[in-house]
Amino acid sequence: MRVFNFSAGPSVPPLEVLKEAQKDLLNYNNSGMSVMELSHRSKWYDEINDECISLIRELLNVPEDYHIILVQGGASTQFEAVPLNLLKTGKADYIVTGNFSKKAHEEAKKYGDIKLVASSADKNHTYIPMPSRDEFRADADYLHITENNTIFGTKYPSLPDTDLPIVSDMSSCIMSEVIDVSKYGLIYAGAQKNLSPAGVTLVIVRKDLLSNEMTVCPTMLKYSVHAKSNSIFNTPPVWSIYMMMLNLRYLKKIGGVPAIEKINRKKAQMLYDYIDSTPFYQNNVERSCRSIMNVPFVTGSKELDDKFVNKATEAGLVNIKGHKVVGGMRASIYNAMPIEGIEALIEFMKKFEEENK
Repeated sequence: MRVFNFSAGPSVPPLEVLKEAQKDLLNYNNSGMSVMELSHRSKWYDEINDECISLIRELLNVPEDYHIILVQGGASTQFEAVPLNLLKTGKADYIVTGNFSKKAHEEAKKYGDIKLVASSADKNHTYIPMPSRDEFRADADYLHITENNTIFGTKYPSLPDTDLPIVSDMSSCIMSEVIDVSKYGLIYAGAQKNLSPAGVTLVIVRKDLLSNEMTVCPTMLKYSVHAKSNSIFNTPPVWSIYMMMLNLRYLKKIGGVPAIEKINRKKAQMLYDYIDSTPFYQNNVERSCRSIMNVPFVTGSKELDDKFVNKATEAGLVNIKGHKVVGGMRASIYNAMPIEGIEALIEFMKKFEEENK
């Protein structure tokens, strides 16, 4: 029996995608081989790679003056790849809104004059700071943000007001809602939330920002190298990219990003409405900054929180324990979490409240 998996990542994939992968597991497209043993120089993999990149461009409406590349190392590798590729003047501005943006800021400081423009640490990252235009340096090479904060459950309600190229870590919100890619200089996203199993990272980068890497930038971290090789500079994570292709096919089939955004907003509203309706549970994020992907909540009692997690697991609502720096519970409700999962969670929350208030 399958459970409702509220994990922050790796996350639940669509059941239809899992079944398609199961069908292809031993013999992909009459190759006589599993996808996991396909050569990355084969015609079968070329088709997978090209379709995956094409679907990304189509679903996100990526302009032609942007490269789409698929790289290894997870989003955390991009904390260093970004400054190594984009620092020209040696200056960049960062906004810190949680653990991962803090790590990105710390890594970037190795390579240049990195300014912390704003941070939400003063309120335990329960809001998104919005600096004014004059707080950004006009001669900085880029502004880095983490658009959705997985641990703290916050999301930028709008982009910062700046003329700097915006670099956004979208690992936990990519493909969840419609975006205007042209407003960004670079987008990167680890795959294990909405795209694929872990192993591949998506990078979308404006072409004019490339080919000015720092001399110390390793070849494997150069965006220009991966762009020129169509993301096959070295052996790619074939299975993860294949799974991304299947996932994107499914997303296109159900109506693309506009359709899934509508579903995602409905799921999040259902859950937030229930949390807000009772004093038993609390979500401490400023309402204008609430994520539609990650919903943290607490009862106000560590003992009750621990009991909730244990009982929820017994009821088939798994991986709902909050991150250790926040505590409590966290429901990660990525694209593939069905509405039925939200309904089951709310019913459990009601029952738990009645039994423990």
